[in-house]
Amino acid sequence: MKTKYLVALFAILFFAACKTEPKKSEETAETTKPEKTIPERIAEAHGFNHWKDVKEITFTFNVDRDSMHFERKWDWKPKTNMVTAISGADTLTYDRADMDSIALKTNSGFINDRYWLMAPFNLMWDASNYTYEHTAEATAPISEEPMQKLTIVYANEGGYTPGDAYDFYFRDDFIVREWAYRKSNQKEPNLVSTWEDYVDVEGIQLAKQHNRPEGGMSLYFTGLSVSKE
Repeated sequence: MKTKYLVALFAILFFAACKTEPKKSEETAETTKPEKTIPERIAEAHGFNHWKDVKEITFTFNVDRDSMHFERKWDWKPKTNMVTAISGADTLTYDRADMDSIALKTNSGFINDRYWLMAPFNLMWDASNYTYEHTAEATAPISEEPMQKLTIVYANEGGYTPGDAYDFYFRDDFIVREWAYRKSNQKEPNLVSTWEDYVDVEGIQLAKQHNRPEGGMSLYFTGLSVSKE
C-alpha cells in the first residue's frame, strides 16, 4: 500500500473594504496544507527538526550478556558522511559514499547500532522504502499498557532489512516507549524491547536504554554527544 496523507483544507476569506462588488480574485483564496503523518510526528517528537544543524554525533553501542561485555564506538559527521568506527583495538574511518568491502562490513554494524539509537529519524530517512499502518488503540507488548502503534514494513528489495517489519508503540506525545522487530513481516515478533532513559542532547531525544522482557541482556548507549554548526 502507499503511504496515505490526510489533507486539511483551510479557507482564507478576503473582504473588500468598500460596498462595491469585489473582484473575483479578491473574493476567496484557498490554501492547502497537508497534515503531518504519524511517522513525521514521531520523528519530530524526537527532535528531527534539529538534525539539519548537526555537524557531528558520537555514541557507544553497548551489550551486556551474562558476564560478557561488547561495545562499538562511532563518530559520524552526517554532512560529509564520514564515519569513524572503534571496536577494541581496531579503528576505521571511511566515507559512506565510497566504501570498499571492509567498510561495507563495518557499515552494517553502524547501520544496526544507529538504528537502535535513532530509529525515529529513520522513519524520515527511509520514508520511500517502507509502507506503514497506524493503529490508534493497541496494547504494548512488554508493559501491556494501552498505546498507539505504528507498523512499518520495508520493501522486499534493497537496504539491510528487506521485507522486515517494526512495530513502534507510543503515547500521545509520540515518544517511542517500546518496539517489536518481525523478520520478513512474520506475525510473531523475533524481538521486543523498551525504549527508556531518554536524554535531551542538543534538542534531540535519545533513549539510552533498551530492556527485553526476558532479561539476561542489557543493550544501552554511552558517550552520547552532538555538536551543531
